Amino acid sequence: QVQLVESGGGLVQPGGSLRLSCAARGISRSISDMGWYRQAPGKQRELVAAITSGGIPIYADSVKGRCTISRDNAEKTVYLQMNSLKLEDTAVYYCNFVIRGTSGYWGQGTQVTVSA
Repeated sequence: QVQLVESGGGLVQPGGSLRLSCAARGISRSISDMGWYRQAPGKQRELVAAITSGGIPIYADSVKGRCTISRDNAEKTVYLQMNSLKLEDTAVYYCNFVIRGTSGYWGQGTQVTVSA
């Protein structure tokens, strides 16, 4: 059974940092793109950052310069380092893995709350 296990969310003050992790279990195929999305209350889910199998990252304009996405292919894990967090970064963060021939997989979500 495929499972994406997320960790690293929590409560942080504005200006603080968090590092999210998402590890795949039960996947034997190569993973193409890996990404992080977020969904705030009353809003649609949006892309935060993604990274290709070759290591090329893309970022939403709202997080450019503050977030870094990285991946460990051997461990089938993707990371999101978030710095200079703002109140508007508060959301549930979901990881997504794209695997050719499947519809892809989502993590269960991890809450990030930025509050003074």
